[in-house]
Amino acid sequence: MPAATRDAEAARVAGLCVQPRLPLAELEGAIREGLMAFSCAAGLVVIAEMMEAERTAIVGPKGRHDPNRVAERNGSTTGSVVLGGRRVPVVRPRATLVGGGEVALDSYAVFSSADLLTQVALERMLAGVATRRHRLVAEPIGETLEAAARGDSRSAVSRRFKTATEAKLAELLGRDLSGLDVGAMMIDGTYFAECCVVVALAITADGTKVPVGLWDGDTENTTVVKDLLADLVARGLACDDGVLFILDGAKALAAGVKRVFGDRAVIQRCTLHKRRNVADYLPKPYAATIDRQLARAFNDADAKRGLRIAERIAAQLEEHYPSAAASLREGLEDMFTVRRLGASDRLARSLYCTNAIESMISVVGRLCDRVTNFKDAKMVRRWVGVGMLEAERSFRRIKGCKDMPALTKAVRAEVARRRSGQTAKANHVAA
Repeated sequence: MPAATRDAEAARVAGLCVQPRLPLAELEGAIREGLMAFSCAAGLVVIAEMMEAERTAIVGPKGRHDPNRVAERNGSTTGSVVLGGRRVPVVRPRATLVGGGEVALDSYAVFSSADLLTQVALERMLAGVATRRHRLVAEPIGETLEAAARGDSRSAVSRRFKTATEAKLAELLGRDLSGLDVGAMMIDGTYFAECCVVVALAITADGTKVPVGLWDGDTENTTVVKDLLADLVARGLACDDGVLFILDGAKALAAGVKRVFGDRAVIQRCTLHKRRNVADYLPKPYAATIDRQLARAFNDADAKRGLRIAERIAAQLEEHYPSAAASLREGLEDMFTVRRLGASDRLARSLYCTNAIESMISVVGRLCDRVTNFKDAKMVRRWVGVGMLEAERSFRRIKGCKDMPALTKAVRAEVARRRSGQTAKANHVAA
């Protein structure tokens, strides 16, 4: 049932004027079992009264002749409502149209909706409650109702969780990005059950972090990245004026970004990944020394000076560790992009590495670690998607967010200069 329709029906049901008569003698056992059990038992009485009140409003008072009546009573039948995170059986009153056909009671539709059960299953699973333990953590509703209740079995919980995660994934992948003022974009890949998932995290011009998409494949290759970015553009991502992309050391990511956005992409490579890559080529004691030197170079507020220091380090490594030197020189200028664009120190520390997206991926990883067997890529996508949205719930704006508008302006100015230079070159060639 669509949310808007459900809310309208709930409002209509809430508007029913009902003064329930609680049979305290019959509820005595529930009272002894505790407040929650009593509330559930009393709730069933209220639900029954509301359904009967709605039927009376449709067919008229019982025992009174009405020649204009459009529907009439037709006894009752069994049904179930959601109470205390379970399905509890009830007796549902029926009404049929004079010309034939049953009248649907809005009150029953609201109380029997499975949406609440689906949401409960999702929240408990995200909190780490295994499917077999949902019955143990459920709210107490009294022995009588417990014996009659259903819907908290392992298979039922699993089905509801699958439904909820499919809806969450559709929500993530269906987000309209046309109104998003994106100043920066982080892209990174991770593996679950031999399935590579590349995820994208947008950072708006005011520093807000927004998960915007994911794409799966066998490896973190250029095609996967290109398809992910093409999907973002199709959903309205506006990058005509230029966007800062923060990437790890994977060449496929940079190649995919350049293929889709061309000169509109301003790339900052992750300095932490670069330091780790260089250290992997060096013996441990020497690696620590070089790492400290690189950290100072990458943290230098003067981008040109930091680049010169890093180049001297590469020259120092050349004689005895040529592979380490080559690794350092690869994409070295892209390590200083945010510094070169004049980002404040606080903002630069947020954007010269991929910590923000890796933090989101760590939340996804903690959720996915609970899965012992991913059946297929669809299941991986569902878990990753819901993990990204779960991480978003605790997001705060990036550090240095107040300086983000100035950096966004600098990025767009650089893209404008690139285009101006290309136009001038084309005109010179034509002349």
